[in-house]
Amino acid sequence: MISGTFLPRMHRMAVSNQHIRGIATEGDRAMAIRMTAVLAASCLFLAGLPAWAAGKPTDPQIAHIAYTAGEIDIEAAKQAIRKAKDKDVKAFAEDMLRDHEAVNKQALALVKKLKVKPEDNATSKALAKAAKAERARLAGLKGAAFDKAYIANEVAYHKQVNGALKDVLIPSASNAELKSLLETGLKIFQGHEEHAEHVQAELK
Repeated sequence: MISGTFLPRMHRMAVSNQHIRGIATEGDRAMAIRMTAVLAASCLFLAGLPAWAAGKPTDPQIAHIAYTAGEIDIEAAKQAIRKAKDKDVKAFAEDMLRDHEAVNKQALALVKKLKVKPEDNATSKALAKAAKAERARLAGLKGAAFDKAYIANEVAYHKQVNGALKDVLIPSASNAELKSLLETGLKIFQGHEEHAEHVQAELK
């Protein structure tokens, strides 16, 4: 878990206008501003999450966390499809909806096959709570402001979830089929992270 004292310090560093003004070229300044937005969004998002590694999760808990993470991005994608103005942002959201629905469908089929009941847990609850707050924030934005905020959150969200999959969920999974599904999901979601970063870099 990132400490409360560290987050404000990072935020103040990120939004330093003096730092941005000191950058040589207009292109570099624009990139710095975009990176500032990502860092700020990442800090705000991470502040709402529990420590992923606070004890090794069980397979039923892992299944619930993974499914919840997918559902969160499905709901975010639906919101973006309704509100986004930029065609690339809308296309990205459509990809997120398609891919996360497919992975979650596979996850449900697997837990049914294994006769495993996904178990709700503190991590799933914290993810859902943070996501609800983020959707509410995005609901108040329109046009380019929404597009930039949605993509910034997608970059931050995929970094966090991919890190959790790689460092906690996959290593903790006991069942080989569950582990394999998580590994497949990680490859897909790493592609999502790169896609989100690309879209973000192209936004004006």
